[in-house]
Amino acid sequence: MLDRLTRFFASRWGIILTGAVIGILAALLQYTGNPPNMGICVACFERDIAGALGLHRASVVQYIRPEIIAFVMGSTIAALVFKEFKPRMGSAPIVRFVLGSLAMIGALAFLGCPWRALLRLAGGDLNAIIGLLGLIAGVSIGVYFLKHGYTLGRSRRAPAIAGWIMPIIMLILLVLLIFSPKFSEGGPIFISESGPGSMAAPILISIFAGLIIGFLAQRSRFCTMGSFRDVFLMRDTHLISGVGALLLTAFIMNLILGQVKFGFVLQPVAHSNHIWNFLGMVLAGLAFALAGGCPGRQLFLSGEGDGDAGIFALGMIVGAGISHNFSLAGSPDQLVDGVLKIGGISIWGQIAVVVGIVFCLIIGFTARDRN
Repeated sequence: MLDRLTRFFASRWGIILTGAVIGILAALLQYTGNPPNMGICVACFERDIAGALGLHRASVVQYIRPEIIAFVMGSTIAALVFKEFKPRMGSAPIVRFVLGSLAMIGALAFLGCPWRALLRLAGGDLNAIIGLLGLIAGVSIGVYFLKHGYTLGRSRRAPAIAGWIMPIIMLILLVLLIFSPKFSEGGPIFISESGPGSMAAPILISIFAGLIIGFLAQRSRFCTMGSFRDVFLMRDTHLISGVGALLLTAFIMNLILGQVKFGFVLQPVAHSNHIWNFLGMVLAGLAFALAGGCPGRQLFLSGEGDGDAGIFALGMIVGAGISHNFSLAGSPDQLVDGVLKIGGISIWGQIAVVVGIVFCLIIGFTARDRN
């Protein structure tokens, strides 16, 4: 039975099923309370967790998102059931941590991870097209480095406890979410009272959806960054068929639920400053490619014992704190006294994105196996 399921999830139909389920559940999570065009966003949700823990004080984006917890736990369950839980770590942990932080800076300049870019497009936000083009450009640069010997080293077997660190962290976050203790006057755990952080589907629905996605994604190896990488590197369309299924099913569900609004300006939690939408996702896509997976894939890998992926995910959470504490994150379009104010990122955010791209290029050129 397990062998048949393994073969199914390794097939094209397996990856299509995974993408379709993610698209459907994302639309339903939005319908049941998650922010508009943000039924699922790994970067945004990790940003909210960072805020809840006090790593930044942007009061509108603070909440321990149960979906992130469930992604890791669903992946862990799948890995244990199919005997694929293998504690392992590679090399260059500090590089992976920095790549995670830079990926978050780029994603928050755009205001979304690759998953949210697809879901924004499925909700009619045409700015997502610019972001996806930037993602593709960033991944294509990463593919160039891969073709020329880029590597951060191979994974090697690690002590069992190393593989359990991320699942344990997620269980601690779940306890903090449920009980929301106050550790000091005016201190965490923080929960937004307005803005995107205050919008959330019921906890049980979020956990159930996250467990399903984590389980299916671990089995099928679903990865948005990997889908573009495989097309550029090997002309392989296996993974991208799952991405297409996500986009199509999310769009259909959004139409059914009345969640589609076409246009560029005043899209929910989005800005129409195209230059920085593009460059933000160039940085994110390049960092994902150099690290070996999109933020969702990194969480699923961490759930099956991959310490490298866990380091990258923790880097993203710290990067979210840096982005908001130093005013690097994007701000959405707004109507001020009836006048449209185009959002975007501050001059500090622009500098951070450009410096981040340059730093990733340096990593790509220097971390190469000359043999």
